[in-house]
Amino acid sequence: MTESKHTTHDADDDPRNRDIKIYVNGDLVHRDEAKVSVYDSGFMLGDGMWEGMRLYNGKWAFFDEHMDRFFASCKAVSLDVGMDRAGILEALTRTAEANDMHNDVHCRMMLTRGTKVKPFQHPSLSRSGPTLVIIMEHSKPIEALQSKGIRLATVPQVRGLPMAQDAKYNSHSKLNCVIACLQAEQAGADEALMLDPHGFVNTTNACNFFIVRKGEVWTSTGDYCMNGVTRQKVIDLCRANGIPVLEKNYSLYEAYGADEAFLTGTFGAQTPVAEIDGKEIGSGSRDMTLRIRALYKDLVALNTAQD
Repeated sequence: MTESKHTTHDADDDPRNRDIKIYVNGDLVHRDEAKVSVYDSGFMLGDGMWEGMRLYNGKWAFFDEHMDRFFASCKAVSLDVGMDRAGILEALTRTAEANDMHNDVHCRMMLTRGTKVKPFQHPSLSRSGPTLVIIMEHSKPIEALQSKGIRLATVPQVRGLPMAQDAKYNSHSKLNCVIACLQAEQAGADEALMLDPHGFVNTTNACNFFIVRKGEVWTSTGDYCMNGVTRQKVIDLCRANGIPVLEKNYSLYEAYGADEAFLTGTFGAQTPVAEIDGKEIGSGSRDMTLRIRALYKDLVALNTAQD
């Protein structure tokens, strides 16, 4: 019998999500009524930026860091957000209050260049102003993510050079990652392990990737991957707690021989990796992953403590 697949974003089913209200350009509407135009540049071209955030204890974890990335990405592609950080926070607060959400909440905030006057590529055809959509769901990762771990497959699809489309953009244009995910699924794995243009281990289709070797924590240089907020927090935590951490080039040979491996992301925090290309990672011990996960949990609690 084929082993069931799961992803780093699998969550427990919560019936409250069937009646959530979604923020669409200032309006809060039932999910069944939440719509954007077929002329919207996000739908038509994938022209937009997004952020994924989590709500803990009524506060957004690492809000400033997420906004740093969001506003920098929008500036880099000349996308006018239409409001400042305080405006974004107000929109998030309104949406959370409308849904009576306080904890174990995941948010996907999406901004596009707006509705076009004609169905063509040029940005000047988007004249209505930006489209802002905020989706919040009651969302708690399934326990199997921690007990079983994720199975990865190395795929032919790579994260490209910055002059093609810089992987640091958290853009709506995710086809590269979707193709990688399909390739992993066709190989019988849960998610894809993607290499960089030089053949070094880089990232997965959805998360940043770390390995542990002889007490050291390794991740990619960050040159060809999304520089995730959780990724940086793990690096900072290692440095603050005497854990050797390296951002470096390394090969599949070193990944296969790792003692542990884990993924980082806003949704799942740190998710252990059980195997890569059918090869079991380490002996099954996850002492370093568990230590980092505990340190991160404490950091989130500190960051989201009520004033």
